[in-house]
Amino acid sequence: MDRRSFLLASSASAAAWALPGMSFAQSGKLAFRWVPQADLTLLDPVFTTAAVTQVHGQLVFDTLYGLDNDYQPSPQMVANHVSENDGLLWKITLRDGLVFHDGSPVRAQDAVASILRWSKKDLMGKSLMQSTESLTALDDKTIQFKLKKPFPLILNALGRQSGNMACIMPERLAQTPETEVVKEMVGSGPFKFVAEKWMSGSRVVYEKFAGYVPRADDHKPEFTAGPKLAHVDEVRWHIIPDRATAIAALQAGEVDGVEMVDNDFLPVLTSDPSIHLVKRSLPTIGVMRFNHLHAPFNNPAIRRAVLSAVNQTEYMTAMNGADFPEYWSDKCGVFVPGSPMDSDAGMEKLTGKRDIDAAREAIKAAGYNGEKVVLLDPVDFPTWHAAALVTADLFKRLGFNVDVQTMDWGTAVQRRNNQDAPAAGGWSVAFTGNTGPNNLDPAGHLALRGNGKQAWFGWPTSERIEKLRLDWFNAPDLETQKKICREIQLQVFEDVPYIPLGATYPVSALRKEWKDFQPQMSLFYTVRKD
Repeated sequence: MDRRSFLLASSASAAAWALPGMSFAQSGKLAFRWVPQADLTLLDPVFTTAAVTQVHGQLVFDTLYGLDNDYQPSPQMVANHVSENDGLLWKITLRDGLVFHDGSPVRAQDAVASILRWSKKDLMGKSLMQSTESLTALDDKTIQFKLKKPFPLILNALGRQSGNMACIMPERLAQTPETEVVKEMVGSGPFKFVAEKWMSGSRVVYEKFAGYVPRADDHKPEFTAGPKLAHVDEVRWHIIPDRATAIAALQAGEVDGVEMVDNDFLPVLTSDPSIHLVKRSLPTIGVMRFNHLHAPFNNPAIRRAVLSAVNQTEYMTAMNGADFPEYWSDKCGVFVPGSPMDSDAGMEKLTGKRDIDAAREAIKAAGYNGEKVVLLDPVDFPTWHAAALVTADLFKRLGFNVDVQTMDWGTAVQRRNNQDAPAAGGWSVAFTGNTGPNNLDPAGHLALRGNGKQAWFGWPTSERIEKLRLDWFNAPDLETQKKICREIQLQVFEDVPYIPLGATYPVSALRKEWKDFQPQMSLFYTVRKD
């Protein structure tokens, strides 16, 4: 029996099992029952960038600004703002009715302390504070930024929803050092975290916050912008690590939604009239990452030769299967396909005719001397294992001396931080993904950094990319940002800090009766039952 048949058979029979996390008492309240992609172990969305924690943060906390469907900032906790002195002075006024879950009012002092803590962790927050002379609370409702130089993306920064969420928490919690985890969950968002019902590895419960006052303007709910109108009394997370069991629970009506659907289950769910699938709008972009410190990939000409041979269609098919191409893109550059910063600049480098013979000759001409290429293959992570196998075959055809080293994902993550030469325990090529909103722009795009040993693993150096990234932060308008991102993409194809392997769109599954689930992230304040 093949993997797909086995899993589907398991799914069909698993509904009879005793499912973990199903022991919630029946409260008579309208609840949305959800299976997240992973267990919730860290609660602080400023301390960690873990996706499951960021989703948890969206329930409990709010941000000064939200993002609409075009990823542009819109006031959320803010009533209004004014900019003076050519953008060097910003006064931001909180709207009325903001209350924390412990009953205390949300004050400007809380926002200032929260921003200061967040800015020490988040890449965009750090850039904002480097441009800031002072950040103060003028009174309980007014936040003031005095800038040393204009920072046109200040509202985008304060609306950060992922990476490290720019969430607002009480001052007493925000004074926790950024190196420590905030454990008490007191936010001002539409749902309250019920600490006494949290059981790691089993369940998480959120209750609708009666004191939450949604925005009253005419902005329709979009992504994290507009009024957050909770239509359910509770959101209940069921932690079910086994995907077959989770899918069986969904089909049996024991849960209402599953965040992450593996490709193996798409056929059975597509044909199930009680289920509808949600293609998430923010994909994971696969990354082939080079070690820039050691031969052969410290040579940009060799990296460019590899780029000329990579076929995204081959990678996407191997990583996702060929049956559902609507859930992946093989025409993916640096940013999310179709998003504001996406462009066609230099895309012929990825989409043009692949010529293995020419690439092999270019590698020889660049001075490749037979150095061993250590390729990390995480066999327990199907997506990156598939990418490793495709790469091993490609590299052999390109004439590299390939050493495929198999290991589990945890070991690969540790190994990729080793800066030693490949022959001394280091590595040459590794695989990972840039997830969701981190691919929208240069702010949180780790793979773009070109600051040498301070950069993400692989440690590329590119003064040009670093300058363009800084220019983007200082761009006065959206059109200038787009122009700079075109230049960034062209420079990526020249310096090749990494190679994008394509975009994979996660798929969630919901019972048919549930509507208005946001495709950008797992948000629960718009979802409603027919």
